[in-house]
Amino acid sequence: QVQLVESGGNLVQPGGSLRLSCAASGSIFSIDAMGWYRQAAGKQRVLVAVITSGGTTNYADSVKGRFTISKGNAKNTVYLQMNSLKPEDTAVYYCNAEIRRTNWGRPNDYWGQGTQVTVSS
Repeated sequence: QVQLVESGGNLVQPGGSLRLSCAASGSIFSIDAMGWYRQAAGKQRVLVAVITSGGTTNYADSVKGRFTISKGNAKNTVYLQMNSLKPEDTAVYYCNAEIRRTNWGRPNDYWGQGTQVTVSS
């Protein structure tokens, strides 16, 4: 069994900052990539940022230059540093991980429960 636990969501004023954390635990052989997605009310879930096991990162155009994804010192953790937040960043943010539970076969997608980020004055 695998579990992803997110934290760090909050209410913040425009221009403010937040840091989201995600920790994966359970029966994990390796993780190919970890990332953050977000879903605003009435909209589809979209990719925000992803980091591979090799450290390659990719960002949505809307967050480039403002958000930074990084691996934590603790194993199987990832952070999303969000600066210069805008009201349009308001959404539920979900952690995602491509996890291999054995040393064979393809990885599977796992999701956290989501954490609410609200940017409002």
